[in-house]
Amino acid sequence: MLNARKILNSKKLKITPQRLEVLNAVSKSKNHPTAENIIELIRKNNPNIAVGTVYKTLETFVNNGIVKKIETSDGSMRYDAITEQHHHLYSNESEKIEDYFDEELNVLLQNYFANKAIPNFKLEDIKLQLIGKFEQ
Repeated sequence: MLNARKILNSKKLKITPQRLEVLNAVSKSKNHPTAENIIELIRKNNPNIAVGTVYKTLETFVNNGIVKKIETSDGSMRYDAITEQHHHLYSNESEKIEDYFDEELNVLLQNYFANKAIPNFKLEDIKLQLIGKFEQ
């Protein structure tokens, strides 16, 4: 289970009820929620949370490496509480996103780009998004 207080402490961020609510909502969601999904989830127990607070908190979390932002092919932003290296399977049809963990792929991509030595560019992260359909 996610320990939101410990995560915020480790990043030297002030612990507020709003930050705890947002972090718990992102981590509980299994389908990489949008900010609107997060607001809807939080408002079930905290109807007075401000929309701007949620957006600002999400950006703070992204900037501090607590959550990752995922842009889908339709341009919408989704959030992911899993920060370790992984990729995503995305269906345009259902808008479903699943995590895809593959250490062999990670090594392959890292080695490929290390050997490419792109001029004037320092690679910080590789995010691969595979787009297709989930079959029944």
